[in-house]
Amino acid sequence: MADMADLDEVEEAWESLDQVTDVERLVPITYMNSSAALKAFVGRHGGAVCTSTNARAILEWALAKGDKVLFFPDQHLGRNTGLAMGYGHEDMRVWNPRLDLGGLTDVDVKQSTFLLWKGHCSVHQRFRPEHVEAFRAEHPDGIVVVHPECAHEVVEVADQVGSTDAIIKAVDAAAPGSVIGVGFRIDPPHLAWVLENLVEGRVVNQIVVDADTSEWARVALRRMLDITEATVSA
Repeated sequence: MADMADLDEVEEAWESLDQVTDVERLVPITYMNSSAALKAFVGRHGGAVCTSTNARAILEWALAKGDKVLFFPDQHLGRNTGLAMGYGHEDMRVWNPRLDLGGLTDVDVKQSTFLLWKGHCSVHQRFRPEHVEAFRAEHPDGIVVVHPECAHEVVEVADQVGSTDAIIKAVDAAAPGSVIGVGFRIDPPHLAWVLENLVEGRVVNQIVVDADTSEWARVALRRMLDITEATVSA
């Protein structure tokens, strides 16, 4: 998912938006599964990072301080969270970075509350309503729990929707013998490959960032933690 938006595209989008709206009232929010460069961009522009667990709290904070949110890189998490907050589809527009002004008109931008980056999780994107229907046909008494990175039409037909932590808790709380369909995927072979390399002293997929990027990314992460802590203690 992190590859669905890169810094050049986001900076270009910000410059375009600056021509048609007050970016001082536009709050950028990036999902945790994004690059350090995007987290740093968000930090510099007064935004924050979010996870699927705290996305609602972060978006409520953003819309309390601004008029609009630019949410990237996953459109589905932004859409599902916004709808759960009581906003409608009419309050949302999808920003396509490959088109001028994201494929939108000036009016689209001005009337929207959520500008959702045209990106998605490659795993959750694969789940469709027909998968839910097939599960229920085989397990009439079962329940379906999905992640908010799934498309909204999947979320609509699921029994429960929640973060990874919420899904784990739902399974833990289920009665013995319950049948639960989880819209998720794990990859044990890949995890084993990473662990085998670490045991042999090889660090794979190591990310190194410069000091400036690290500093501003930390600002965005710190904001997220502060907002979450304030929400929990309220």
